[in-house]
Amino acid sequence: MKKLLFSILVLLSLHASTQAQDGGNNRVEAYKIAYITNRLSLTTAEAQKFWPIYNRYTSEIKQVKTQNPDMGEIEMEEKVVNIRKKYKTEFAQAISDEKVNQFFKIDKEFNNVIRKELQERRQDRRNNKPF
Repeated sequence: MKKLLFSILVLLSLHASTQAQDGGNNRVEAYKIAYITNRLSLTTAEAQKFWPIYNRYTSEIKQVKTQNPDMGEIEMEEKVVNIRKKYKTEFAQAISDEKVNQFFKIDKEFNNVIRKELQERRQDRRNNKPF
């Protein structure tokens, strides 16, 4: 268990250092890494293989979204689905097929939780503004 926690901390620090330009996004990414690792019950060996693939996966999705800001919603989703299909086989080399399917559900679940939290915070700020 200590080895797993140590490995997670090392991976978190490596990931955080590569994402230093993102500012506040580092904390969200760190939470996401911990959330996914916990929910998938990744072993140390799985985590060492999984996270580099995950970093490439998220980088590719971010690149598509930033390079195509005027793209329609359906076209954007189609590109993202194609990236997911591509990486499904790569993830399967690091973790079981069952965990790969769980990962995509967990990833979406985490993103929805973050989106909801941001909406609530924005709403709270609007409601608490002095007139």
